[in-house]
Amino acid sequence: MTLVDDFTHQRPIPDNLIPDLNDVNAFTADKIASGVVGRCAPWAWERAERLGAKVWDPGVLKAARDAQRYTPELRTLNRIGERVYEVDFHPAYHELMALGFGSGVHSLAWTAGQPGAHSARAVLSYLWNQIDGSTACPLGMAYASIPLLRSRPEFAEFARAVAAEGYDPADAPIGQKSAATIGYFMTEKHGGSDLRANVTVARPVGKRGPGERYLVNGHKWFASVPMSDCFLTVAQTAGGVSCLLVPRRRPDGTLNGIRINRLKDKLGNKANASSEIEYHDAEAFLVGEEGKGVRTILSSAEYTRLDFAVGSAGLMRAALSQALHYNDSREAFGAPLSQLPIQAPVLADLALEWAGAAHLGFRVARAEDAQDDVAERLVSRLLTPVAKFWNCRRVAGVTEEVIQSIGGNAYIEEHPCPRYYREAPLNAIWEGTSNMMVMDVGRVLTREPKAVEPVLDEIRPAAAEHPLLANALAEIDELVMTPEDTGRYLVTKIALATQAALLVEHAPTVVADAFVASRLGSGWGPGYGTLRGVDFQAVIDYARLG
Repeated sequence: MTLVDDFTHQRPIPDNLIPDLNDVNAFTADKIASGVVGRCAPWAWERAERLGAKVWDPGVLKAARDAQRYTPELRTLNRIGERVYEVDFHPAYHELMALGFGSGVHSLAWTAGQPGAHSARAVLSYLWNQIDGSTACPLGMAYASIPLLRSRPEFAEFARAVAAEGYDPADAPIGQKSAATIGYFMTEKHGGSDLRANVTVARPVGKRGPGERYLVNGHKWFASVPMSDCFLTVAQTAGGVSCLLVPRRRPDGTLNGIRINRLKDKLGNKANASSEIEYHDAEAFLVGEEGKGVRTILSSAEYTRLDFAVGSAGLMRAALSQALHYNDSREAFGAPLSQLPIQAPVLADLALEWAGAAHLGFRVARAEDAQDDVAERLVSRLLTPVAKFWNCRRVAGVTEEVIQSIGGNAYIEEHPCPRYYREAPLNAIWEGTSNMMVMDVGRVLTREPKAVEPVLDEIRPAAAEHPLLANALAEIDELVMTPEDTGRYLVTKIALATQAALLVEHAPTVVADAFVASRLGSGWGPGYGTLRGVDFQAVIDYARLG
C-alpha cells in the first residue's frame, strides 16, 4: 500500500492497479509479425518498427478514442445557403489519417519495388488495425484501387495521388492535391451484394468506351468515405453493368453531382463516415469495358478481402495484448491472473486463435508476392475467401472473451476494448459476407478444381507428422468433390488445416501441437478455455509482447 496526503488525512492507495499498456513496440515484440518481415521483406523492418512504436503510444491511443467519440457531421449547406455536402471530422481523425497514409499503409505493396512488398504492407495493415479500424477502411480501399487506377493512362493523375505517401484533406480537384483518398460506392438499397440488380444508370456524353466521360444518375445505399477525392462505382450502361471512376470535384473546382443524403449511424467504425448518396448527372469515367463492371470492380476485392483477413488478425492481436498485459500484471489469490488454473486455459486458447489467424492472413499476402507462379496464384484465389471468412468470423468471439478476461474495466469506454468489440462484426460483413465467401470458394472449386491442390500439397508434410491433420486432409479431399453441398463446413476445414500446417512450420512445437489437438481433435469445446493437456504457459509466452 502507498500512503498519500489529501490535505485532510492520509488514506491508502491500493497496489495491484494496472496502468495502461504503453512503452512496447507492437512490431518488434510480436513474434509473428516480426518473423514475416524478417523472412519476406527485411528491407521494410525500420518502417514497420516505426509504425509499431505508435500502436501503444498514449497520444495515438487518445486520438483513436477521440475520433470514435466525436463522430463525423454532415453539412449539406454552407453559411450562405450553397450546397456543399461536406463531412466535418474531429481533428483526431485527420491525425490518424495523416499517420496511416504517411506510413504507407495503403500503398507500400505497389510503390516499394522490393520483394515481399505485399507481405510488408500486410504487416503494416496488421499494425494499423491495432490502432484504429475506422481509418483502416480508407487505407484498405486505397490499397485495393491502385492497380485498377494504374491500368489506364487516363487515370494516371488519380493513381499518383492515391498512391502518394501523405495525407491532404483539402477539398479540391485532384490536380491540386499532393495526395488523395478514394471511396467505393457499390451497393443499392434494394440489391445489397447483388450488384447486377443495380438500377443506377450511366450514359456517355460523347464516345463510349474505356476512359470516356459518362453522366451517372441513381443512388448508393452504402457509400464509404464520402469526402474522398474520387470514387469507384457501378452503374447500368447500354452494354450492361459497368465500373466508373467518379471525382468529387470537376477540374474547374465545382462540386460534382453527388448529393450526400445522410450518414449511417453504425454499431461501430464510427469515425468512418459511411453515407447514403444520390447521383445527379455526376461526371464519371468508364473503367474497363462496358458490361464488365462487376468483374472490374471485384478485381480489387481480392486485395480488400485480404486486408480484412489481416486486419481481423490485427484486431485479435490488439485485444490479446490487452488481455495479457492485464492478466500478467494483476494478482489474485497470491499469483498473477495469467497463472491461475481457471484463467490460463482461456488466455492460451485466445493465443492459439490469434496465431492461426495471423499466419493464415500473412500466408495469403505471401501468395500475392508471387503472382508469377501458377501455384501461388491458385493459393491466392482459394485462400483469400477462406481467410476472409474464417478470420473475420472468429474475431468477434475473441474480443468478447478478452473483455471477460479483464472484467468490468474493459467494458468502460475509456478502455480500448469496447472499440475492438464494436469493430469486430464489421469485418465479416464488409467486402462480402460470410455466405458470399463460402459461395466464392465453391465457385473456385467448381471452375478450377485444381486450385485446391497447391493448398493441400502445402499441408501434406505437416499431415505426415500429425494424424489429426492427416484425417482433416482426407476429409477435405472428399468434401471438395461437392463444394456447393458442403459449404461452411468445407471452408472451415480448409481454414483449420491450413492454419495448423502453418503453425507446424513456423511456430514452436508446443503451440502447433496444441492447435492441432484442439482445433482438429474432439476434446475441445465450442467456447474458449476448454483446452486440455496443453502447456498453457508456453503457449501464452508465445503470444506475449516481448
